[in-house]
Amino acid sequence: CRVQQWDSEEPVPRAELLAGVAGTRGLLCLLSDRIDREVLDAAGPGLKVISTLSVGFDHLALDEIKKRGIRVGYTPDVLTDATAELSVALLLSACRRLPEAAEQVKSGGWTTWKPLWMCGYGLSDSTVGIIGLGRIGQAVARRLKPFGVRKFLYTGSAPKPENAAEFGAEFVPLMRLAEESDFVVVTCALTPATQGMCNKDFFGRMKKTAVFVNTSRGAVVNQEDLYYALAQGQIAAAGLDVTTPEPLPTDHPLLSLKNCVILPHIGSATYGTRSTMAVLAANNLLAGLRGEPMPHELKL
Repeated sequence: CRVQQWDSEEPVPRAELLAGVAGTRGLLCLLSDRIDREVLDAAGPGLKVISTLSVGFDHLALDEIKKRGIRVGYTPDVLTDATAELSVALLLSACRRLPEAAEQVKSGGWTTWKPLWMCGYGLSDSTVGIIGLGRIGQAVARRLKPFGVRKFLYTGSAPKPENAAEFGAEFVPLMRLAEESDFVVVTCALTPATQGMCNKDFFGRMKKTAVFVNTSRGAVVNQEDLYYALAQGQIAAAGLDVTTPEPLPTDHPLLSLKNCVILPHIGSATYGTRSTMAVLAANNLLAGLRGEPMPHELKL
């Protein structure tokens, strides 16, 4: 078969994507590529398979793709551990003020030992609320449990007793999770139901000492409301690996806050994980082109 590749780490320009996709039978894309009706029209009726190098698929126009009978492959499971590790690292960075403390060392702010200087919040005997107890949510809980977490709460579209049993996690409504959690970790998928779910009402219910972490999708959070909550001391700190938009403009208000740690969407960024994702995405594409079952096919 003939393969056409965009040989750059930067996203393919829209015009080149539209021109390059014409007449193709298969497309391997990244989450930075918006595959909408315009792209599908440019590809033409011969497009049979789309394989995305991601576990998320909110960059794909799924309704339009389903209408055209196009199969979709994606890369779940393989990035679960890496994303869970990053979630824990981000939580610890935010609650123990690690970037702020490191900056104090560089800037000369470290002058002597002081009893309450650079104090943060610990996980021991805490309550952790997880929004979305799927693969990644469970992996986060599994890693946090040895820190001495006293209680796990979770919420989602429905109770998952088989997932929750390992941690003794209790299924609760979203607002109760906000009220009772010392740490909130968001690992749910972006859907119409979850878009903007973490908003003014949600942050207003959280404890003033609570820490909020999002490693799912940026649009789950109303960023203006999060900024207000952090700036006004409604919550203690936040850690974000995902934002809206991505990349976040360098003059965005959230970047002015010392109590907000923001990373450039690196949840799955280990060499091993990205290599495994690439191989899986390629195998999904090849299987789809051959008319065979994909290793991981999204059910539309």
